[in-house]
Amino acid sequence: MHNDKFKRVARVVAALALGAATSTVHAQVATGNTSQAKIALSNNYAGNSWRQAMLKSWNNASTAATKAGIIAGASAFTTSGNQITEQAQQVQNLILQGYKAIAIDAASPTALNGVIKQACNAGIVVVSFDGIVTEPCAYRVVVDYKKMGEMQLDYLSERVKSGNLLEIRGIAGSSIDEQIHGGIASGLQKHSGFKTVGTVYGNWTQTVAQKEVTGILPTLPKIDAIVTQGGDGYGAAQAFKAAGRPVPVIIMGNRYEELDWWKQQSKEGYQTMSVSIAPGISTFAFWVAQQVLAGKKMPHDVIVPLVMVEQSNLDDMLKKTQPGGVTNVEYTQDDVVKLVDSMPKH
Repeated sequence: MHNDKFKRVARVVAALALGAATSTVHAQVATGNTSQAKIALSNNYAGNSWRQAMLKSWNNASTAATKAGIIAGASAFTTSGNQITEQAQQVQNLILQGYKAIAIDAASPTALNGVIKQACNAGIVVVSFDGIVTEPCAYRVVVDYKKMGEMQLDYLSERVKSGNLLEIRGIAGSSIDEQIHGGIASGLQKHSGFKTVGTVYGNWTQTVAQKEVTGILPTLPKIDAIVTQGGDGYGAAQAFKAAGRPVPVIIMGNRYEELDWWKQQSKEGYQTMSVSIAPGISTFAFWVAQQVLAGKKMPHDVIVPLVMVEQSNLDDMLKKTQPGGVTNVEYTQDDVVKLVDSMPKH
């Protein structure tokens, strides 16, 4: 078992995150009229359970806001599969169609900057989230992906101490993959007892991860732990089981199948942790866009907490996660304004 040090750190992080979102800071909600404004979601990829949950969360928030007369509508548009040129064309179409704001989960942090600048020049509010853009005119709603990678090694240094690692990365070339991988690399420098002996790309998808891990397993020595990016842990476990190899400590990514498998294995003493970004970050981006349209002065960078599952809260978090879904947090207008207003002023 890992010691109390990691638990204490995790609880402090969780407490700080909760405090930011639920602090007693008086929420200064902007009340400018946005009832005639349409907001669009430009999404670069929808091929896994996290993206499906993200789109569902967007629909939940936008439908309720439309029914309440806060906005005129908020449609979601998804490209065929992380295609930069297709998403650029999509954003150009949204500019022509009269949307007042665009929330974007971008295929590239830089390649879309030109079309994002065009949108800003047309007076459109652009809010990037998850896959963010670097164009200065855009707002960015982010989690600390590098920290997500680092904390996996922090946990393993207490839980496993040292050993051979298999790294399951996301989609090759994506900024999210590069940031999480960078955090894992940083963690390896800090915890030198670990060595990466194999790497595969799982595309944040259970079936792809299982196939890729199955393919590399015959070439690998004993694996003590697997570091991941989300959507890949259960697939990795199935690959090890099918190969008749002991299942190592696998960092999970808050998917229902992962948490359910973990709960079953914990009856035999299996322990791990799980961390990911909440799909409901799309609702945070939605309310940032609406509030900017309503006249609220927003910082261009807002950091949203990661969602973490520990052995101690596994049962509770599993109950809150729908089968086939991802552990989630959906944000209200008041949640967003409270968190933004609690941020340090520079």
